[in-house]
Amino acid sequence: MALKKTQKSLKNWTKQDWTTKSGKPSTQGPKATGERYLPKKKIAAMSDAEYAKTTAKKRKDTKAGKQFSSQPKKVASGGAMKKTKKKKS
Repeated sequence: MALKKTQKSLKNWTKQDWTTKSGKPSTQGPKATGERYLPKKKIAAMSDAEYAKTTAKKRKDTKAGKQFSSQPKKVASGGAMKKTKKKKS
């Protein structure tokens, strides 16, 4: 049975190498940094300033008790956070 478009998207999403820039846990344990958790490729494509901005928003929202934190508008509209389309082979 073929996967639906949403199922393929979720499968691809989970295959990505998710991490923080420091490589330390974001929210779990005593060494948690509160950093934004993103795919390695997205982190590599972001400038240090963009990553600092998105991490600051994540920490602020977490402190306010929010479970989810959207990307800051300036970071989300930048090149690093735009969705990349897979090339068909």
